[in-house]
Amino acid sequence: MVMLLIWVPGVSMADIYMHEGRDGVPMFTDQRDMGPDYTFVRRYGRPTAQHACQGLTRAMLDERAADQMGWVMHYARHHRVDQELIRAIITVESCFDRFAVSRVGAEGLMQLMPGTAREVGVDNSFDPRQNIRGGVTYFARMLDRFDGDLTLALAAYNAGPGAVERHGGVPPFRETQGYIERVFNEFRLLGGRP
Repeated sequence: MVMLLIWVPGVSMADIYMHEGRDGVPMFTDQRDMGPDYTFVRRYGRPTAQHACQGLTRAMLDERAADQMGWVMHYARHHRVDQELIRAIITVESCFDRFAVSRVGAEGLMQLMPGTAREVGVDNSFDPRQNIRGGVTYFARMLDRFDGDLTLALAAYNAGPGAVERHGGVPPFRETQGYIERVFNEFRLLGGRP
């Protein structure tokens, strides 16, 4: 049996699961659980955010970024946020892979959680323009909420504003602390001053 998967740019892709029936015939579906008559074999899906950067050289990353910098500049200017800071955030979040999905379900270039995407009016997180607009809007809100403090705004972008407020500053999460450091390192590399 030959299986052909076709990817069409711009079409939203869902995870695909392969199950095997009792008769040994494979079945492909978007359902994770098919009940007792099927054995789960494997999952196919979008690249995770963690894998989006693997094997990328700086030149490849710059080429990916170039395709989206018009939107980055537009929305950064609109919200009065440094465009190189937004570029650094996108680099750390997804390495400019518009189809990246995190292990917790954050999607697209700026890794918007579904609830956050709805909050900022994004109905397709894999559309670069919508994702950048939504991500920059949300980050600008975090800057306002934390009186322009970049460190706290980044912590809130990563861990949520509630976590920052509960801990009275950067939460003691290794992931969040590492995230802030990586964004600032990338920002410096791009010529920014945190």
